[in-house]
Amino acid sequence: MHIQPYLFFEGRAEEAAEFYAKALGAQVTMMLRFKDAPPAPGDNENCVPPPGSENKVMHMSLEIGGAVVMGSDGMCKGPAEFKGVSLALSVADDADAERKFAALGEGGTVIAPMTPTFFSSRFGMVTDRFGVTWMVQVAP
Repeated sequence: MHIQPYLFFEGRAEEAAEFYAKALGAQVTMMLRFKDAPPAPGDNENCVPPPGSENKVMHMSLEIGGAVVMGSDGMCKGPAEFKGVSLALSVADDADAERKFAALGEGGTVIAPMTPTFFSSRFGMVTDRFGVTWMVQVAP
């Protein structure tokens, strides 16, 4: 059994995939667009994105360091909200932690700057430009 995060970027999924490729070396392993899907059943209008969203991402899978993060543009109906959840990124050394933290922080907000802690030689928290909060640490 696997648990995989699924993030709804509300219209910015492809931009997020490109950002995570640059910041973290993410690889897009699958990307399907709404135009590629069969029509939604007539009784489920909640599954139909707004007109003009045909080229938006219905589903994508990103491989990041051996883990899979899935995502979508969702219903493209407002800003993405990732409340009450963070993604934890464990890296091998201080230099890599600093690099990835800085890359994720471009256009984002630092919550807790990178610093040594009692549990890791480096730990920090940052919310990226898409609103996803990341906890970056050097693996013990």
